[in-house]
Amino acid sequence: MLLMEPPFYRLMESGYGLTRFPLGLGYLAAAASQATAWEVRVFNGDFVPRAAPFRVTYLTGEGFQRYRENLLYTEAAPWREAGQALASLRPGVVGISLKSPTLAAGLALARLAKAMDPEVLVVAGGPHVTAVGPAVLEHPELDLAVLGEGEVSLVELLRALEQGGDVALVPGLALRRGRIPTATAARPPLPDLDVLPWPRPIAQGALWDQDRYPPAAFKGLLASRGCPRRCFYCGSRSIWGRVRRRRPEAVAAEAADLLKRGLGTLHFEDDTFGVDGAYLGQLCQGLARRCPGLAFTCETHVSLITLPALELLQEAGCVGIQLGIESGSDRTLRAMRKGFSIEQALAACRLVTRRGLRLECFFMVGLPQEDETSLRQTLEVIKAIDCDKVIYSIFTPYPGTEAFAYCQEHGLIGVDFDPSRHNHQSPANCFCRHIAPKRFRQLAGQVEKAVEFRNAARRAGMDEPTP
Repeated sequence: MLLMEPPFYRLMESGYGLTRFPLGLGYLAAAASQATAWEVRVFNGDFVPRAAPFRVTYLTGEGFQRYRENLLYTEAAPWREAGQALASLRPGVVGISLKSPTLAAGLALARLAKAMDPEVLVVAGGPHVTAVGPAVLEHPELDLAVLGEGEVSLVELLRALEQGGDVALVPGLALRRGRIPTATAARPPLPDLDVLPWPRPIAQGALWDQDRYPPAAFKGLLASRGCPRRCFYCGSRSIWGRVRRRRPEAVAAEAADLLKRGLGTLHFEDDTFGVDGAYLGQLCQGLARRCPGLAFTCETHVSLITLPALELLQEAGCVGIQLGIESGSDRTLRAMRKGFSIEQALAACRLVTRRGLRLECFFMVGLPQEDETSLRQTLEVIKAIDCDKVIYSIFTPYPGTEAFAYCQEHGLIGVDFDPSRHNHQSPANCFCRHIAPKRFRQLAGQVEKAVEFRNAARRAGMDEPTP
């Protein structure tokens, strides 16, 4: 079986990409390798050994055009490399991880696999598949799909294939009955995440082109799945279900193992590191006891940023925090259901920077409820905020989210919605009820230039990041 991550940023620019081992595919590969007789390999189509810093104005301009062109240009490097992996390994099963923005690239991988071997079984999984359900099989390139959390379902699917069993009896799948996509019995979320094998050890021998991966590519780990928040635009609840936490001692054991493998700074890929104050404290205490010398970064929620929490985080080895601020407008923050005001967010940022921690802040423009005033407020906060990096997004309504249903209800998207045209830096995005598309692109362009300028200034060590 070959598990594949589709290319995305590499289709925009050859020097762009993600220098990391895909953690989701790592969990799947580890579970399948441990519990079945299948040989499992992993191919990351968006990998580059050293990624260049993203230029926001390039992504929303020439980069987007190149992405659209390279989706169809079969001689582009990512497609050649994928073809080489398929030709060399000749897998009986190809598993493709699909997010909504990578749907088109994932389908291109499926067609490439089928062109090489019409009998290969192509199985889709990932957030987009879980969001749209059996309807994903309306794409004829796909044979089966795994819905929701995939480790146990994939293992049972592979066992059924190996033993000649009926895959329709495996819970958690989408398949066709005749030509009609349908789902098998639902599979509940895994109650105990610590039964899953760690992803990192499987990379040895399973990862295609592993010798090109620097040690930092394996720095990711998870302490929890899911998020207790109910942000308007986010699909975490529909993907993960209820929040599940790993035991702090198990998280610390995995972190210690990664340290022994020579990694530097680790990164927790949780939606909200710590989930709540009590678990955050337990995690930090466990890491501090078991992992002396640990350094890590994480993303968490503004409401969890207190002086006692930061002291615990730093004692555990935290050196950097990402916060989803998203907007400079209190009205927009309420529409997002972020659970804080802009003043509370800025106060949290000041606490982080005063402690000497690296701070990266997410901002998003273009929600349906936004107007020119809220966009200007966001621009002013981006110019003024004291952080090391701004991570910029344009609002994108993802299938399965409340925001997607809202946009449908208000006529902002139609039945011809094409996910391949919409990602967090797409110039085709405009889902504002109160701003016309041409005007929105002008205003978004101003924000993009400000983001690019301040990030470049911070990298160069300039004192004044505001143009």
